[in-house]
Amino acid sequence: MSRHHLISLGCLALMLAACSGENDDIRAWMDLQAQAAKPNVQPIAPPRKFEPEPYAGASGPDPFGPGKLVAGTRLDAAGSSALLSAEMTRRKEPLEAYPLDAMTMVGTVVRQHLPHALIKVDGLLHYVKVGDYLGQNFGRINRITETEVDLREIVQDASGEWIERTSTLQLQESGK
Repeated sequence: MSRHHLISLGCLALMLAACSGENDDIRAWMDLQAQAAKPNVQPIAPPRKFEPEPYAGASGPDPFGPGKLVAGTRLDAAGSSALLSAEMTRRKEPLEAYPLDAMTMVGTVVRQHLPHALIKVDGLLHYVKVGDYLGQNFGRINRITETEVDLREIVQDASGEWIERTSTLQLQESGK
């Protein structure tokens, strides 16, 4: 080795020896802090034993049975209610072919002193007024405001009975 390399190695060894004394103070302080720290850990409660519950609905009607499906689609005189009888005899309107979630209210217009809503379906605009029908659940428009269309729908509840419910189409911002 050259003399220059030997001097460099000697200087490096001296610097490393000088740094080792500083680490002793830091290590002593860290050991003191570790002894003084007292962890505050709450013990975890043991898990509860799982107790299976027996199915109590086995004696009731099967909610997924073929009888429920037939009852939902049967619209004979005995099964239909007074709500549905008038709806079944009238002529369907074009917007009843689409579900409500496929429709977008984009504005309102006053025609012949009556409010009309502008409904967008499949890229086409339709004028609707109070009394017109929308959606696949016999939805009849009850009220039109500047921001929404309120309608009454006839749907089946969980027990198969036909009931009325209210739905709303709200004005959508023109960001689409």
